[in-house]
Amino acid sequence: MVNLKKYNCVLKLFVIFLTLFFVFSCGNQNFHVSKIEWKRIPITEKGNQVPNTNLQSEQAKKIKNYIKPYREHITKDLDSVLVYCPVTLDKSTGKWQTTIGNLMADVTLKQGNLVFQAREKKNIDLCLLNHGGIRSILPKGNVTSRTAYEIMPFENSLVVVGLKGEQIFELVNYFIVAKKPHPLSGITFTIGKDQVAKNILIQGKPVEKETIYYVATNDYLANGGDSMNFFKKGVQRYDLNYKLRNVLIDFFKEVDTIPLINDVRVSVE
Repeated sequence: MVNLKKYNCVLKLFVIFLTLFFVFSCGNQNFHVSKIEWKRIPITEKGNQVPNTNLQSEQAKKIKNYIKPYREHITKDLDSVLVYCPVTLDKSTGKWQTTIGNLMADVTLKQGNLVFQAREKKNIDLCLLNHGGIRSILPKGNVTSRTAYEIMPFENSLVVVGLKGEQIFELVNYFIVAKKPHPLSGITFTIGKDQVAKNILIQGKPVEKETIYYVATNDYLANGGDSMNFFKKGVQRYDLNYKLRNVLIDFFKEVDTIPLINDVRVSVE
């Protein structure tokens, strides 16, 4: 005769064993990516001519139609006329300074000051940008947002660095040694026959060694880019989160004609 009590006990132990087995086996299971597949679907006017399969062609059409209103909106926004430029401004038309460089430095100082004053209750004293950062001309005629993107295609943001007068001297010496028309605003000086700077003035006043001057620049230079290591010696730094491209666009929206700025900032004996 079968001992049911003993049978039930064994059955319970077996069920418990199976349960624990499945719990631990699932808990320790790891998954790894073993294969990645992708395919390129061009979204262009020729997107519906993608070879291989009709499925790819249909996918391209669907994606193209989906993004069409966004593309049209962006195109309309970029091509809207903001201001008029009476002459072409080019970065290659000067040894120590250029008209487009003067414009960009002045605009950066002016627009940046609005933000800096509101946030920090302080004034920007001068601006230094890099000649290589200007990637296009400002052509004669109607100026659009697209023009600003062509001039400043990078995502550089406006930074204000507090430099002591000692670093201002380094800044000027760097400018002379580099022999490039880096955009300057708020500062003037004369290059002597001995290639040493004279009459360095910031906002019309002589530089004082221990005074802190607030210099507007871009984040790339503020981090020591283009070997402008004097910026890394700054005693203060303020990231304004203001794209230099947007600085230009905001200025374009405020005026009806681009000014021609050709005052002498760097003179030579």
